[in-house]
Amino acid sequence: SGAEKGTSKQTCPECGGAGQLRVAQGFFSIARTCARCQGEGTIITKPCHACGGSGRVKHTRKIHLKIPAGVDNGSRLKIAGEGEAGHNGGPRGNLYVQLYVRDHEHFTRHGDDVLYELEVSITQAALGAQVEVPTLEGKVKLKIPAGTQTGKTFRLRGKGFPNIHGYGRGDELVKIFVKIPTNLSGAERKLFEELARIRGENVTDSKTFFNKVKESFK
Repeated sequence: SGAEKGTSKQTCPECGGAGQLRVAQGFFSIARTCARCQGEGTIITKPCHACGGSGRVKHTRKIHLKIPAGVDNGSRLKIAGEGEAGHNGGPRGNLYVQLYVRDHEHFTRHGDDVLYELEVSITQAALGAQVEVPTLEGKVKLKIPAGTQTGKTFRLRGKGFPNIHGYGRGDELVKIFVKIPTNLSGAERKLFEELARIRGENVTDSKTFFNKVKESFK
């Protein structure tokens, strides 16, 4: 009630408990809210020392919150009944929690899809390979076809985020980047030079050859 323990609210002496006052203006009588009791009809003569007469006190506590799968930056969760208490013993309001998702070291989110950048060797890209790719739920096998170029994107169906509204799942997009070797051993250099000879490429300057290789995978 806002009154000190052992006391109670008193009838407002200004309006007599009506909560309103009538003021005559010529032939008319206009009702206005009582300024002393603010329309309640009662006043507190001895306010509660804990709440100062407001009927509410501040209190902080922690609650457990379940985060649904698929939430994204800006998602807002409503927790009913965990807001501030209502006036005069009224029902509590609601708590709204706005979410922010931390960036991941390897994955990038695009809506319900997730992007992963995969680095493969020049031989894997040229000859083809089967590699392991991380997903949100563990590793899966991905077939890299022979002749795969840098920038090629493969789609793993259903390996993205669950849609927060229940409309299935997104996909994982695997973008390929071909790694060009820089520090070749003598044996490796000979193999590349032999490849250049077979392909009829002039590699008098080995750097020119590797620049051509890089350009072929752009």
